[in-house]
This record gives sequence, structure tokens and C-alpha cells, in this order.
Amino acid sequence: MATPSRTVNIPRNYEMVAWQWMRYSGILIMPLVGIHVLIKDVLVGVHEIDIVYVQRVWENIGWRIFDLVFLTLVLSHGMNGLRQVLMDFIHGETGRRVTTWILLIVWLAVLIWGALAIINGVRLV
Repeated sequence: MATPSRTVNIPRNYEMVAWQWMRYSGILIMPLVGIHVLIKDVLVGVHEIDIVYVQRVWENIGWRIFDLVFLTLVLSHGMNGLRQVLMDFIHGETGRRVTTWILLIVWLAVLIWGALAIINGVRLV
């Protein structure tokens, strides 16, 4: 006779959300990376990408949205991964909290900087 299954209630805390985000963002990143590599490396070729190319591409709002989503997903996925690695080496609760806040501030600064670059576009003089 089979034993009855039991329900386990998993607490919804920061670590659980971070763990889930790694999975979801990884799944979302894969097609974006495929599109990016196919277009930029295969169809266009890295030797053809310069500031004029970027200006021409960013004239299309769709590519700006694509790049913003790509930047947000990849940067948050990478910073969360870095946080996970650092947590393997930082064992004190205060150190973990400080490290998480520092990474959050760095993540926000880089995300805002990149987003502003994409939003403002390229202006050739």
C-alpha cells in the first residue's frame, strides 16, 4: 500500500523569491540571447557594428524595448548569481545583509545608467 503524500508549506521569503527569479529569468533570457546572437553575430556580423549601426537600430522603439528587457533580465540574473556565490563565503547575518544591499545599489546604478543610455539613444554630431 502506498504511503499518503503530505503537503509541505514552503515559506515565501527573500531567498525563495531569489531562487525562483533565477529559474524564471534564465528561461526568459534564453530566447533573447538566441535572437541577439543570431542577429548581431550571424546576420550582421560584429565587424559591422559601430555607433552608426546602434543609432540606426535604436531608431526603432521595438529594439529599444528589446534591449531594455534584455539588460534588465541579464543584469538581475547575473547580480543574483553573484549574490548567491558570495553568500557561500559570507556566513554572518550582518555581512550577508550588507553584501545584499551593496549589490542592490550597484545593480540599480548600472541598470539606471544602461537604461538611460538606451532611452536617450545615440546622437551623432
